[in-house]
Amino acid sequence: MTQVKAADVAKLRNITGSGMMDCKKALEESDGDFNLAIDILRKKGQKVANTRADRESTEGAVIAKASDDEKFVALVTLNCETDFVAKNVDFVAFAESILDVAVQNRPADIDELRNLKIGDITIQEEIINKTGVTGEKLGLSYYAKIEAEYVIAYIHPGNRVCSIAGFNKIIPREAAKDIVMQIAAMSPVAIDKTDVSPEVVAKELEIGKELAINEGKDEKMAENIAKGRLAKFYKESTLLNQQFIKDNKITVGEYLATVDKQVKVTAIARYSLSI
Repeated sequence: MTQVKAADVAKLRNITGSGMMDCKKALEESDGDFNLAIDILRKKGQKVANTRADRESTEGAVIAKASDDEKFVALVTLNCETDFVAKNVDFVAFAESILDVAVQNRPADIDELRNLKIGDITIQEEIINKTGVTGEKLGLSYYAKIEAEYVIAYIHPGNRVCSIAGFNKIIPREAAKDIVMQIAAMSPVAIDKTDVSPEVVAKELEIGKELAINEGKDEKMAENIAKGRLAKFYKESTLLNQQFIKDNKITVGEYLATVDKQVKVTAIARYSLSI
């Protein structure tokens, strides 16, 4: 059996919200595989707080910004080791300078962003320089971009949660802000049901079926229960089918229809640091 480190148990607990002993047993059973451990917890009926890997990093700044023409938006995460450095004005300013380079140059991926220059040196080289200044290991861990007819960014106070979205047309800014705040708060995995990957659908059905079997249901009933749980997953985890946080009597899709029946969300991205 794999020897599980206390730090890994704490990390899984932080990701899932499950108990320490449950996390330890799941890591032992999965031979240390975090994704498999999360599935094991869910199959055993554990309520998992967050099944996505966007909460792995602990400290840093998560920020985003749209271009002046509001057709391109970038999100970056610069990590550090302590909250003290994360809140330092120079650290935040450095993260903002990286974000400015991203918006100005629109790199295709994080590697391309790391190799763009701030002044005379690359971002990666400057990260190494700043590591020497702060005494902490810094790293650019996440970059996302969206290009659309209209884009918007939302940074939750504290620079720990950030979301971006793109739309097929210009809509009132307040309405667009409602959507990115929804994304930040509710962490959807996709825009709509049809956007959920087949792999995720298959995994949700597998977990739902096994959980039902563990509850004593026969094979046929377990399959039907799994389908019902998948429908619940869609309602909770896809943006347009979630309850709108400002009015839980309607879905996000229904809210958007009141804004403009022709508007569509074309892309979304979100990142959050560990709590």
